[in-house]
Amino acid sequence: MTEFDAGKTYLLVHGSWVGGWFWAPVAERLRGMGHRVFAPTLTGLGERRHLLSLDVTLDTTVDDVAHVIEAEELRDIILIGHSFGGIPITGVADRLPESIRHLVYLDANIPESGRSFLDALPPEIAETRRQAARAAGGRVPALPPPLAAIGALGVPEGSVADWLRRRMTPMPLAYYETPLTLNRPVGNGRPCTFISFTNPASPPQESSRRWARGRAGWGWMELAVGHAAPVTAPDEVARLLAGIS
Repeated sequence: MTEFDAGKTYLLVHGSWVGGWFWAPVAERLRGMGHRVFAPTLTGLGERRHLLSLDVTLDTTVDDVAHVIEAEELRDIILIGHSFGGIPITGVADRLPESIRHLVYLDANIPESGRSFLDALPPEIAETRRQAARAAGGRVPALPPPLAAIGALGVPEGSVADWLRRRMTPMPLAYYETPLTLNRPVGNGRPCTFISFTNPASPPQESSRRWARGRAGWGWMELAVGHAAPVTAPDEVARLLAGIS
């Protein structure tokens, strides 16, 4: 058997302002290789945007993903988080390590126990998002400054950029401000790999890149693409993920 043999199970967790739909190009390619793929949408986003409220917190995102694992009776999964999605997958690994084969942080944020997503951002970006949320009644609008230009995510103008603009929705601020409490170290003893997108490198993930690159036992890969590579370079991303064992 080779590392590209069919039959693996992937659970893909999206980042800010998008939904499970964001994974469609990558999921299609992985399924075409014979893999099972699940791509849930976090509460309050995408087709679940009607559930956005001030009551949802970061714990809600961990529940969202954990409940998919439990309801679908998934085992031996490759659990992948992109961008903000790195935080809920860390919480899930803390709760359900026995279900996980490998954790993949796809240009993702890695939380420290007791700290929030905003705690790990450069202060100027964190404050910009707080201000945008205050102005919008507790919700972080899609692409607040300094990310107002879709090009900041590595997405050139065209059909993909238009697709993203049509479908992105506001983000609950509590997802960003709730600290994640872990009972075990990040990864909870499961194999972990960080995949860094380098062209251009996204500033909100820089501290996580530094943390992961110096972590003993972690895998490290790089891809010369922008932060939105799952939609701008799905062939390359799917091929890389198919090689995770």
